[in-house]
Amino acid sequence: MADTQDLLGRLPAAGPTRAANRRKVLLAVAIRPGTQADIAHRTLLSQATVSAAVRELAETGLVPGVKERGKIVLSPVNDVGVGVHLGTNHTTVVARSLDADFDQVALRVSSEGVSRGWRRALPEVRHMIDEAIAETGRRRSDVFSLGVAVPRMINPRTGDFTQPILPPWREGDDPAGDLGAWLGARAFIDNDANLGALAERTYGTREHAETVVYVKASTGIGAGIIVHNSVLRGHGGMAGEIGHFTVDPNGAVCQCGGRGCLETVIGADALIAQAGGARARNGAPVPETLEEVIAAANAQDAVCMRVIHDAGRVLGQSLAQLCNLLNPDLVVVGGRLAQCQLFLEGCREYLRRFALPGAVAESSDFVLASSELGTWAEAQGALILGLRGMEHVGSDA
Repeated sequence: MADTQDLLGRLPAAGPTRAANRRKVLLAVAIRPGTQADIAHRTLLSQATVSAAVRELAETGLVPGVKERGKIVLSPVNDVGVGVHLGTNHTTVVARSLDADFDQVALRVSSEGVSRGWRRALPEVRHMIDEAIAETGRRRSDVFSLGVAVPRMINPRTGDFTQPILPPWREGDDPAGDLGAWLGARAFIDNDANLGALAERTYGTREHAETVVYVKASTGIGAGIIVHNSVLRGHGGMAGEIGHFTVDPNGAVCQCGGRGCLETVIGADALIAQAGGARARNGAPVPETLEEVIAAANAQDAVCMRVIHDAGRVLGQSLAQLCNLLNPDLVVVGGRLAQCQLFLEGCREYLRRFALPGAVAESSDFVLASSELGTWAEAQGALILGLRGMEHVGSDA
């Protein structure tokens, strides 16, 4: 088994292009083992280039060769990848030995997020990371890569929060920098919907879909867009911010400063307020969290069923415009609202009502589905982000 953090150090010197290709193939295998065709598709390299890189990796012992069904796998290593999702009202951490399958992760989940402020949340996040790493049988010093997912816009060129910095984050907060310095590892950060899309595209059953939209419907609403295996981030990291589509020009003021944003209509606070207002009129208990609204809807509570079903319809209408614009193969709905079938039914109903028929026809292989990875999709995407980021760190080129 390789010494800690030795994964890339074991690669011998080579010309710049050859070294970069070999490094890319190695990290692609660490993200998910696959056939040479699979690796070529994910890295956008030719199969001949992948084949040459695999032969060289086999010579170093990093790749033992081709296993069952022609899959290329990683040899046993100490190195660990970590992914962290810093939600507003929850935190999720995944850690995985890089020679293990993607679903063999140590998982830690907390109902506390960063709504209390990053500085107050940081100690618990560190503790969760330590616990997850220990469960893999490794040590903190074995961490090879770290990715962080946040429900906010991230400038892809700087890794900083895109202005305006919205609560609960504040000017000067640097979660990736803080956690990376503590672990002694390079850390990378991106919007959580982007990383949910990356995880669904990488680990879902439709890995070869050309255009994928992942919608995170939870405390807020956001979307991640994958085109040809690349995350569409936009110039300032604001691509996919459907939560700030204007759906009611005379509606409530959003925390972004806009009015009537989608998030003000179907975000957690809005749904809790809708359900609470109706419940209060008949003396029934008022829900205090989105989980309570969802649980009541699943238990056939008439008020919460209506609130959740209508929220799905509103999202479906917005997604119809996105489908008309992007014509995706796959739309995945994740986040806590995706746990309620009524929400998905409403979304599907209005998506088909308002989108161009050709954009969402089953005959065109279009699929609207709930997340296959569930509530840990964003953390898994963060782990992938960390590994992808290592393509350009300390290159042997």
